[in-house]
Amino acid sequence: MDSQQEKQSHPIEGLMKTAMQAIKEMVDVNTVVGDAVETNDGTVIIPISQVACGFAAGGGEYETIASSKSQGMPFGGGSGAGVSVKPVGFLVVRMNDVRLISVGGNQLAERVVDVIPQVLDRLENIKAKKKPAAEE
Repeated sequence: MDSQQEKQSHPIEGLMKTAMQAIKEMVDVNTVVGDAVETNDGTVIIPISQVACGFAAGGGEYETIASSKSQGMPFGGGSGAGVSVKPVGFLVVRMNDVRLISVGGNQLAERVVDVIPQVLDRLENIKAKKKPAAEE
């Protein structure tokens, strides 16, 4: 029965299967989140990438003068796929600190976002120290 289904399947299905298998081989989880690298001081660096995939398949059946109706019309088609891998940054894991170091973008804005929690902690400490002094 499998051979009968294969005869009835459209040629475009074979093109699509081939292209999808090629994409599957090219893109895996290690493409997005790379292999971790550990330094001598125990810091772990993990590369992060952005992956985009595209896929297209198409074709048509064309009637020719010489072809008979019993054979069906000849098929012409094609398929293609593309993969783009763009590095985004590195995830740096230290003892009590996890940071994302971006490859591109606005470095100043990213640094401000990194520093905001530290500034808020210091403001809370200053406020807490002033509160008991005001109660005395």
